[in-house]
Amino acid sequence: MQEEKESVYIENSVVSYYTSRPNPDPIIRSRQEITRKWWPMAIKRYNVFISNVVLTEARRGDISAATKRLEEIENFTKLEITTDVAELFQFYSDELKFSRKNILDAAHLAIACLNDIDYLVTWNCTHLCNAEIIKKLMKINDQLGVHTSIICTPEQLTEVNNVRSDYL
Repeated sequence: MQEEKESVYIENSVVSYYTSRPNPDPIIRSRQEITRKWWPMAIKRYNVFISNVVLTEARRGDISAATKRLEEIENFTKLEITTDVAELFQFYSDELKFSRKNILDAAHLAIACLNDIDYLVTWNCTHLCNAEIIKKLMKINDQLGVHTSIICTPEQLTEVNNVRSDYL
């Protein structure tokens, strides 16, 4: 009997790191390399999801870069923005104090959590993969009876056997 795959919701920062040219900043470049190694493994190992929010963000900026981002995610299953997602998105943005500039981060949380996604994968460590935000999110979701997706970076979601020793 085949085991069911776990699910990942890939937020746009991961798509951007995967598709962009190598960055001169060593931290960003390292994240890009990690993402490029993680991506093909993730597509095989997980059921991969995105949303129209990811598509909206992927369309922004340079046209050729946007085209590359959109090509990479075109075959992933798109999760719908239902009334329940919209309501939870608004609640999260208020309770977690997301600014207008970062409000779509609350949408990613609502989409992943209400769709019972196992992992929300992001490089956004300011508004998503942030211990204080995650703690508040867990408390909110516990009170609402909503699933909390595990929020992590591609590096954190790499199988131990596939991690090179220089990353440890």
